Amino acid sequence: MIGAIGILVIFVMVFGGYMLAGGKMGIILAALPFEMIMIGGAATGAFLLSNDAAGVKTTARDIAKVFKGPKWKNADYRDLLCLLFELIRIARASPVALEEHIENPGESPVFARYPRILQDHEAVDLICDTLRAASMNYDDPHQVEEVLDKRMETNQHHALHSSHALQSVADALPALGIVAAVLGVIKTMGSIDQPPEILGKMIGSALVGTFLGVFLAYGLVGPFANRVKSVVEEDSHFYLLIREVLVANLHNHPANICIEVGRQNTPHHVRPGFSELEEALRGLKQEAA
Repeated sequence: MIGAIGILVIFVMVFGGYMLAGGKMGIILAALPFEMIMIGGAATGAFLLSNDAAGVKTTARDIAKVFKGPKWKNADYRDLLCLLFELIRIARASPVALEEHIENPGESPVFARYPRILQDHEAVDLICDTLRAASMNYDDPHQVEEVLDKRMETNQHHALHSSHALQSVADALPALGIVAAVLGVIKTMGSIDQPPEILGKMIGSALVGTFLGVFLAYGLVGPFANRVKSVVEEDSHFYLLIREVLVANLHNHPANICIEVGRQNTPHHVRPGFSELEEALRGLKQEAA
């Protein structure tokens, strides 16, 4: 919602201010289709040229993040801590019993209680792979933490591809606007024998290209790239929480302490309250009893 409001504010302020200053939209609207074909078409072509098919699809899908915002909400962080608490308790009570949950999480009654987490393959794989490594006596906490850091760094790099691709387009748009403007000037010079009124309109139309390139770069595409980046970084805290809890588990801290370590390392605006989480964990303990 806030993304749509931001776009509305940009258009109202830019074009509203232009019209209040006495500007006429007729010249802009007349030139806009042709300038958009040149600038937008060239930007799209450059984007396709610099990305593979997977990158194009991912970027098109990730644009929705500008309007949807982060995937993981406060309730999801609470559910993740509850899921990890259940799995840690099972692992410590019976490593054999844990296998049925981490080898086939899709049929695990524990994972089934948290469908949003179960639908995220990366979160499920991260949990299962780390617990599987611990069950194989691969229990050097520092080594496991290093492996997890490298894995999440790689995932983060791939997740930020869309932001980098959009930023590349934003960086190219002002120059493409100049290209369109130069073509407009060339067209104007070919009609130099026309009256000043006609030449003035032609020069104005040419300058629309420069305006459009800069406006799209800094008013839309650049902010889109920054928003996608901020959403990706925000969602990465969900996976960092998994690392914090499972590494604490490898240090053989009590299950409650492992969960509290994760809770305190969660960003404040999505951090479950201590009482809220304690009540949720108490409910799990009662179910298990």
